[in-house]
Amino acid sequence: MKKKYSLLILMIIFLFSCENNFLDRYPLDQITVQSYWKSVNDLELYLNQFYTNFPGFTIGSQDAGIFVIDNNSDNMIPVQFNSTLGGTRTVPSNGGGWNWNNIRAINIFLENYHKCEAPEEQYLPFVGEAQFFKAYFYFNLLSTFGDVPWYTNSLQTDSEELYAPRTPRNIVVDSILHLLDKAAEYLPEKKRATPFRVNKESALLFKSRVALFEGTWEKYHDNSVFGVLNSDPVKYLKQAEEAANALIQMGTCEVYSSGDHSSDYINLFNRNDYSTISEIILWKKFDFSLSMGHSVYLTTYNGHGTGLSKSLVEDYLCVDGKPIALSSYYMGDESYITATQNRDSRLSQTLFMPGDVVTIRDGAVLATFEKPDLFETAFYVNTTGYQIEKGHRPVKYTSADFNDSDNASIIFRYAEALLNYAEAKSELGTINQQDLDLTVNLLRRRVGMPDMILEQISNWSDPNWSFPSLSPIINEIRRERRIELACEGYRNNDLRRWRAHSLIVGIKPMGAKFIHQDYPEIVIGKDIYVEENGYIDPYQKSLPNGWQFNPERDYLSPLPSDELTLNENLEQNPGW
Repeated sequence: MKKKYSLLILMIIFLFSCENNFLDRYPLDQITVQSYWKSVNDLELYLNQFYTNFPGFTIGSQDAGIFVIDNNSDNMIPVQFNSTLGGTRTVPSNGGGWNWNNIRAINIFLENYHKCEAPEEQYLPFVGEAQFFKAYFYFNLLSTFGDVPWYTNSLQTDSEELYAPRTPRNIVVDSILHLLDKAAEYLPEKKRATPFRVNKESALLFKSRVALFEGTWEKYHDNSVFGVLNSDPVKYLKQAEEAANALIQMGTCEVYSSGDHSSDYINLFNRNDYSTISEIILWKKFDFSLSMGHSVYLTTYNGHGTGLSKSLVEDYLCVDGKPIALSSYYMGDESYITATQNRDSRLSQTLFMPGDVVTIRDGAVLATFEKPDLFETAFYVNTTGYQIEKGHRPVKYTSADFNDSDNASIIFRYAEALLNYAEAKSELGTINQQDLDLTVNLLRRRVGMPDMILEQISNWSDPNWSFPSLSPIINEIRRERRIELACEGYRNNDLRRWRAHSLIVGIKPMGAKFIHQDYPEIVIGKDIYVEENGYIDPYQKSLPNGWQFNPERDYLSPLPSDELTLNENLEQNPGW
């Protein structure tokens, strides 16, 4: 038992501490010596370095983790506008995300794991991990840059492959999906996997994400400058459906629910332990005893320099399951209180509402929420009048703010697989009521919302649909995805793969109605900007004409100029 406990401590330290990372002590070029790859433990320790690449809270810093990634989308409005949405991004001289260190490191593993002297069944799960991570890193590159070179081997400074052209994106995607197939084959199910390590469910979920991304990208970017030669969106949409369905049919995951519609959703995101929550497929644990605390409490108890957009808030349905334009339950938005009344409770569980607990210490409530932090500055300000509570864990262990949080960080959750399956089926035109009951209706039932009924939706005509040229069911599946995954970092990729620049170009992102009597100390035009109808207008001065996203350029990032100089076979992305 003592030996197992020691190994667990080592594993956690390797997984979540960059400062103690194994490879910070043993450079890659030295680790490839013949003496290293002999044991399963060697393989495991080598792979630990890659787990720090998952999004999550950063040890020793002020960081809200995944809950502020949506600052790069129309869901949230940070103090400083996103440069891609604002159209102000420029070609970097170097860097810019064009980094191949992880790919090289994974290829070193794949070239050497066969030297392991353990039985094959003992080391194959780690081969599955390596294949998963190669797919993960390649997808991040592909979603950022489009076509990228595909490297099967670790390269040296004199390797000819360093001067290879970019590989067509659909060939890269096929290679990614093949890696994930092998990963799903080799990785154990979650219940048999080592805690905090990728598992079969992770591979299937991620495969559905990759295939859905490519299927919708090829469908909606067809005949644009970002179109794909020999595209086959149906092929990828079917693979997304199949991968998500394979995960569903495993029966190892279920939507978390205690039966409390008013709190189950928010309580899914404010825990320090997910070991008993099967909806969470993979997560990071933080532990004060290992000096692994973070400052997410400090980040989330105030405005943390952002806020939900009016656009996102308006997308939540009313309690009768109808959109605000069609429901008699809608109370208007004269205040953020009325805007949340009679709405899908995921809204009030995503936003701070008056009376919500902000601080608990030793079981006692020390502070509750009163109103959005509009009269603050920089890191502490709420920008829109809609202040985010999702991800806030009110428990404080000491009077200190810094490194006094131990919120666990979610990496993959089952809800995404349900949404991927429903979207793939709706895009293929094959979705039926049974599919809805198997997927989005499980998510709705968690919060007490009426089921989505296919026949009813087909008769709707919501004047506020984001995609009026598409079918009602596609609009509603996309709405459901936006609501369920709000503030978790999915929205930017969704907008790009849907070619949804109509929601961005020239749009001025707005917040709530500003109630001056609630903030008598605020000077309009100095401390806050408000447009003619009374809505908070955070970018009135910095983006007077709204977002300037360029649909002929900004769907992909530019390659850094030094890479184009070093490799003449590389071509710059359109518009750059």
